[in-house]
Amino acid sequence: MSSPDIQNDFSHEIIGACVEVQRVLGTGLSEAAYATALEVELAEREIGFKRDVPLSATYKNRPLGEVYRAGFVVEQSVIVELRAADVLTDLHRAQVMAALRLSGLKLGLLINFNVFPVVKGVHRIVSKP
Repeated sequence: MSSPDIQNDFSHEIIGACVEVQRVLGTGLSEAAYATALEVELAEREIGFKRDVPLSATYKNRPLGEVYRAGFVVEQSVIVELRAADVLTDLHRAQVMAALRLSGLKLGLLINFNVFPVVKGVHRIVSKP
């Protein structure tokens, strides 16, 4: 499979899965609960993903080892980070940008399950080339 372009990036499928998770679970739970439910939902929809993906970095050509864990990598093309927060902060956005930079991927979705409906809590973050 070739890497999808920005017009076919699985966002619609991922957001649809998140809508179903929130429809069933509602708001007010932990991020871990939503992540586990999303794992089930993505598998049921036969959407390829990995969860808790370790990302490594180097500093001045020296390996630092694992420096971050991405919540989900969907279809080897989209980083998905889930939150259940009152407000998303600059730190949440910076973490997604860092994950994109470390992974070499172009698109991240930062999704806040504490917002109803969840589609209003979806933030697309595109890495700079």
